[in-house]
Amino acid sequence: MITTPTRQHALRTPRPQSRTPRTAGSIEHHAMLATRLTARDKWILAMLHEHRVLTSSHIQDAAFPSGRATRQRLRELYLWRAVSRFQPFRQRGSAPMHYVLGPAGAAVLAAEHGLEPTELGYRHDRAMAIAHNQRLAHTTGINDFFTSLIAHTRHTPPGSGRIELTAWWSETRCARHFGDLVIPDGYGRWHTHTTKRASDVEFFLEFDTGTETLTKVARKLLGYARLAESTGIATPVLLWLPTTRREAGVRTALARIHAELDHPAAVPVATAAADLLDPVAPHPSPAQDVWLPLTSAHAHRSGPRYSLTDLPGAWPSLAPPTTDIDTTGDAVDPQTASPYRLPPPRPTPPPATPNRQPRH
Repeated sequence: MITTPTRQHALRTPRPQSRTPRTAGSIEHHAMLATRLTARDKWILAMLHEHRVLTSSHIQDAAFPSGRATRQRLRELYLWRAVSRFQPFRQRGSAPMHYVLGPAGAAVLAAEHGLEPTELGYRHDRAMAIAHNQRLAHTTGINDFFTSLIAHTRHTPPGSGRIELTAWWSETRCARHFGDLVIPDGYGRWHTHTTKRASDVEFFLEFDTGTETLTKVARKLLGYARLAESTGIATPVLLWLPTTRREAGVRTALARIHAELDHPAAVPVATAAADLLDPVAPHPSPAQDVWLPLTSAHAHRSGPRYSLTDLPGAWPSLAPPTTDIDTTGDAVDPQTASPYRLPPPRPTPPPATPNRQPRH
């Protein structure tokens, strides 16, 4: 600009650059990554492949002790082209950095499973296309939901027992398993083990952003009813709404559709709203007492909202999950491999390890 002339030395300041595509695909670069990537780094790569995009806040909630540590490590992964990043435009304030799987990261992930990146179904341009996808906010909202659950487990006091999110499937994985009947926004399993009790609850998530009509949201129960009839398994459907006002309208529509089902008990439903959480709390999450069952055997119970751990108590006839979840995924055959055929990564990251072990 005419009011701020550019000084020559400003044009000569070196800027850190990530590896070029040719360098990132070289044998030397892959050999270097073998000495630098930790188990937690590889977990991040697997999570990016499974869930498409994670923000720096998501990754911090799930795996790092502080924002500074998160930014430092993600910057290194970016410079190594293990991840790629973008920052969406926001009318107010600035959006967090968004991360997707990078070319070198895809090569590492594929090699771990005996595949080529092309056999993994990875393309860098396709991975970055999420930056312009009209469902970006919906996708990051789903990931907000699950990473806040992981943060809740990481910051639970040790004496409170073991609480863990033991499964988190992406919408794409859900579509591959159940897509002929219904496509949930996510699937999760919540495990609680204390000195007094041990419980597991599995659930399908419907993440509502307020853009669909109330009738369209409610009619999704028809698909879940068909799934319950097909599998013989009653799995709770949890609807996460942006506000309690939206929740009230959705519950009215849900009640009408739910009452018309042939077997309403086969589709347990509960709702919650984001504005029920305390925004200034250290780690607000859907694990808190925010869930309101659509139907409950304990309607007289003091305090109508349940925590995620206590939610199965609203449906005494609900059988606990007995089958093991798919932790191996489909058999990885190089001839038939395609995106999301890898095992679902564990939601809990491995312990942080130093890049280099001290010599003795």
